[in-house]
Amino acid sequence: MSNTVAKEKKNLFGKCLDGIEIVGNKLPHPIALFGLFCLAIMIISAIAAATGLSVEGELINRTTNTLEKQTITAISLLSKEGIAYMLENAVSNFVNFAPLGMVLVGMLGIGTAEGSGYISALLKKTVSVTPAQLVTPMVVFLGVMSNIASDAGYVVLVPLGALIFMSFGRHPLAGLAAGFAGVSGGFSANLIVGTIDPMLAGISTEAARMIDPTYTVTATSNMFFMMVSTFLITFLGWFITDKIVEPRLGAYKGGSSLSKEDDDLRNLTDKENKALKVTNLVVLLMIAAIIVITLVPNSLLRNLEVEKTNGFVASIIDHSPLMNGFVPLMAIIFFVAAIVYGRTSGQFKNHRDVCSEMGKAMSSMGGYIALAFVMAQFVQYFAYTNLGTILAIEGANLLQSMNMNKIVLMVVFVLFAGFINLFMGSASAKWAIMAPVFLPMFMKLGISPELTQVAYRIGDSTTNIISPLMSYFAMIVIFAQKHDKKAGIGTLISTMIPYTIIFLIGWIILLGIWMMLGVPLGPGALLHYPA
Repeated sequence: MSNTVAKEKKNLFGKCLDGIEIVGNKLPHPIALFGLFCLAIMIISAIAAATGLSVEGELINRTTNTLEKQTITAISLLSKEGIAYMLENAVSNFVNFAPLGMVLVGMLGIGTAEGSGYISALLKKTVSVTPAQLVTPMVVFLGVMSNIASDAGYVVLVPLGALIFMSFGRHPLAGLAAGFAGVSGGFSANLIVGTIDPMLAGISTEAARMIDPTYTVTATSNMFFMMVSTFLITFLGWFITDKIVEPRLGAYKGGSSLSKEDDDLRNLTDKENKALKVTNLVVLLMIAAIIVITLVPNSLLRNLEVEKTNGFVASIIDHSPLMNGFVPLMAIIFFVAAIVYGRTSGQFKNHRDVCSEMGKAMSSMGGYIALAFVMAQFVQYFAYTNLGTILAIEGANLLQSMNMNKIVLMVVFVLFAGFINLFMGSASAKWAIMAPVFLPMFMKLGISPELTQVAYRIGDSTTNIISPLMSYFAMIVIFAQKHDKKAGIGTLISTMIPYTIIFLIGWIILLGIWMMLGVPLGPGALLHYPA
């Protein structure tokens, strides 16, 4: 009887996901959809500005990094100034769209390496040495760890996750989902301090000093919690992928998207083995060289200004040339690997073959470039009109008016942060708005800034994977279409919803247990503030 009930529940959930996919895929093409979004923002902003919509709040001035009481007013895109803004900034909005450059630079290296056959050979070797039952947790774990280098995981790990799954005869969209879940759904989790930690800690410090002028939130303040979260997200991602997502996708009926005709990914020829060994040795030497250069005193890859105040580790992570230049470094490593492997295996005869493969890699990104143009306009329109900021502040004011138990309050705050994340993608931009409102309020209730920051990071991470406004969402749709031409926004959202729901539930339970046990969130980071 219980098995029957479970089956019915699973079928009902599956039907709901199928419905979401059907409705989502009936939406216009993503390029047209974001064009309609732009039009909607124009109309809504004009109405909001005409009615005098505004909100007042204490916000951090991102230029001076100080708190200021500001009145945020809706700005119309259909006014004389708004129309001028759209015309004058269309090109700069596109050129400065952060994911665009990262994706294209990364693809120069990765695409060339794929065309040379190096990635195909590497996958064959991965297949031969990795137990099939551990492929899923490996992809999710690497996705979580990739946030050390900020957004590089979106460019590298997500498409590679699809290829790795396909090499095991599994559905590539399940591998893409597992990688995306780790990279984006588990964005805040990690075993070491990442680039997001000092960024959020700096904003939290400024907000906390509204109550306590001497208070400092360190980059390691959430380390213990996020270390445990890494294993939690890996386990949950493993379960969701193998038990929910992949069974729903069914058997993969498409052909290989690798640029080789040989679909036998389980065997390497003698020539491939030799080329792979030589290339891997070169890659290891390049990585070793980067490590050595980083460890050298006054290294060009470290942020020496940060080192003077926050120590050696911070100089490597906090806005260092190593982290800021991670994608170009990664592209160089893949590009060199492509040349070495291509020459050794005979795939590349001369430099013209290499250049031709680079062109092919860029041509495959044409759809993404067109989509990036429209999406860049929409993201900037949302910021220019102040609609996202007004939504965040009004929601924060509503939450502030509630009187709840501390654990319940943190759960509600997690859900609120997740909701706001659907409309504002940048973690630091949202926190710059929310921290001055929530941190002082919660400190007065005896809740430490570090705990509030953890709750924010949970909500901010878990809804990334279902928000079309997340900067890399459109790129993931393009990656999905590489393996399933019918895939659309609905396909991706319906595939990722189970991750969002279960990640949220699991992370909230962990947070509740952590609060009940009273365990520090990081070195010297307690849960309570002496109100």
